[in-house]
Amino acid sequence: MFGQTLTIARNTFVESVRQPIYFILILVCGVLQVFTTWGTNFSLGYTDSSEVSGDNKLLLDIGLGSVFVCGTLLASFIATAVVSREIDNRTILTVVSKPVSRPTVILGKYLGVVTAILIAIALMLLFLLLAVRHGVMSKAADELDGPVIVFGIGAAFAAILIGLWCNFFYGWVFAQTASLSMLPLMTVAYLLVLLVKKDWSWQPLGADLKPQILMACGALALALVVLTAVATAASTRLGQVATICIAFGALLLGLLSNTLFGSFTFQNDTVARIRAVEALKPGMEPFRAAGDSLTVTLESAPRRSVQPGDSFYYGPNPSGFDLLVPTFPRYTGDLSDRETMLSVRSPAALVITAYSSENRTLTVLNAGEGLAMDTPPRTGDYVFLKPTRMNVAAVVLWGVIPNFQFFWLLDAITQNQKIPAAHIVIVLLYAAAQVGAFLSLAVLLFQERETG
Repeated sequence: MFGQTLTIARNTFVESVRQPIYFILILVCGVLQVFTTWGTNFSLGYTDSSEVSGDNKLLLDIGLGSVFVCGTLLASFIATAVVSREIDNRTILTVVSKPVSRPTVILGKYLGVVTAILIAIALMLLFLLLAVRHGVMSKAADELDGPVIVFGIGAAFAAILIGLWCNFFYGWVFAQTASLSMLPLMTVAYLLVLLVKKDWSWQPLGADLKPQILMACGALALALVVLTAVATAASTRLGQVATICIAFGALLLGLLSNTLFGSFTFQNDTVARIRAVEALKPGMEPFRAAGDSLTVTLESAPRRSVQPGDSFYYGPNPSGFDLLVPTFPRYTGDLSDRETMLSVRSPAALVITAYSSENRTLTVLNAGEGLAMDTPPRTGDYVFLKPTRMNVAAVVLWGVIPNFQFFWLLDAITQNQKIPAAHIVIVLLYAAAQVGAFLSLAVLLFQERETG
């Protein structure tokens, strides 16, 4: 099975990169990056707080968006050409009529398509990185970046000339030769640009290297890997136009997933955020025993009415997801009778015993037999007055539909929020789970498909 999968993947890859649309979309994305350096000088602000500043933030935004759109189009076209068209032309019958399982065919087709897609996305992202190094031409007097123009455009033209030469003298397919030769040439061009300043003097390799932007580019590539799986699944039953519609529909739903489904998944009302927490007496800081009491200072006035006797919940998310307090019954006894509040006959609960609107402080008591809290309230946690309710239907839709906001890390860069490496690992695992789910769907759809 492994050998059969690799054989199908290799043939699919070759067929993919030989399609004219493959090279055309790569060049279109490169041209768009060139025009982006001329037409994105409208950000109306300037700051040096992140890896890109001022107008270059808009350049990076539009550039990544261009890669996303071109990559989605490319995934749809290629997946249709190598799966749906072969089914319609009955050419795939020669494969499935042999002792080759249908899951092997789908896996091989996907691996071939996604390898071609990753090469194309790498080229598109190299164009983007060169554009980011060049920067926005906000006025006519701005100096051109000579190394970017010479090395970048030179590498692109060299790849085109190699494709033309090999096509004319050896009969090689132009799109395949030009695309595959452009990747190493553009990589070398980008490395040379990193080593040379605008004035052609040498500089350290890491001077213009932007790790956060590289992470964002890697996350975007993972998003397109997931979209390729979506297109592959759709192409087992649908034609080219329908596959493109499904791919772009998945993209739009994925980008709006937090708004359409995520906002309805966990339902709770935030009271305020915690600014400071202080134990009423020494030794009460763990907040694990009955009778422990804390003074909680809020960052702002509560958004909801707070009264003594209300329940106290807290957690790190404003939506109420992953509360740090288990659900408990509301305390209905007399707040002035402390002995009864701390009696083992009273249910364990966190109760607000006092609230000062002037100082925005809450006094919270661990009542009854006491809730053994794993984590006490901390600065930055959100306060709630009731447990969080979960909408099961919204959770299912939110989990099934790929959430492409997880892959779009541009906002973190422009807002100077560092992207931790652990987040990239989580995104990678999420992408693997989504790819596995859609490939499984593709196998199910292809299993009963007539091929003869």
